[in-house]
Amino acid sequence: MNIVAIIPARGGSRRIPGKNIKSFAGKPIISYSIKAAQDSALFDRIIVSTDSAKMAKVAKTYGAEVPFLRPAALADDFAGTDAVVLHAVRWLLDSGEELDYVCCIYATAPFIRPQDIRKGYTLLRDNKATSTFTVASFPSPILRALKINESGRIDMFWPQYRKARSQDLQEAYHDAGQFYWADVKKYLKEGEFYSGDSLPVVLPRYLVQDIDTSEDWETAEKLYSVIQMGPPKLKIADSG
Repeated sequence: MNIVAIIPARGGSRRIPGKNIKSFAGKPIISYSIKAAQDSALFDRIIVSTDSAKMAKVAKTYGAEVPFLRPAALADDFAGTDAVVLHAVRWLLDSGEELDYVCCIYATAPFIRPQDIRKGYTLLRDNKATSTFTVASFPSPILRALKINESGRIDMFWPQYRKARSQDLQEAYHDAGQFYWADVKKYLKEGEFYSGDSLPVVLPRYLVQDIDTSEDWETAEKLYSVIQMGPPKLKIADSG
């Protein structure tokens, strides 16, 4: 069984320069993804796909491999995750590697946990699914979502649910953006992680945070700091 992790980490980022190796709570943010992959004890190889020599050097420092530099055509703002991962998978296959399962792990996922990576793999293998990936529930029912119309007033996207009770509406989930597992043969045929044969790895909301802006980054660091502190210790009053 040959299992490979692929971490996409291009050099350019307009909103947060150097995003994938920017210091997060004292370490390059990509190091958290590499460490979680290592601690999962699942992977034969942990590969970073990047177009940047600087990014490659940091990735190698933390124990990942960078056996190739990604072509420029797959390193712009329009290159999708699937195209990048498929390129890496085909590069490995063309190099004589035998692959059974691949896991794409995002470089900016400091809340990722080894046990969740293992859970995704077990779900994929035991259910013979095409893919598994992380999701989290929305904090409020999306069917009661609001929008601001052209006149600046508030409208509902789905006004027919205005009087519906929250508990009567189906819970909705969003992509948590941590990792995607796939059966390599099925993935090559599908061409994308999303399929009609995908299974969810449901995460608690406090472990999910998009990091696309400076505000996101600041929020994530504060949340990470709180999580690292652990649960609060209860003070027991002196009964004497």
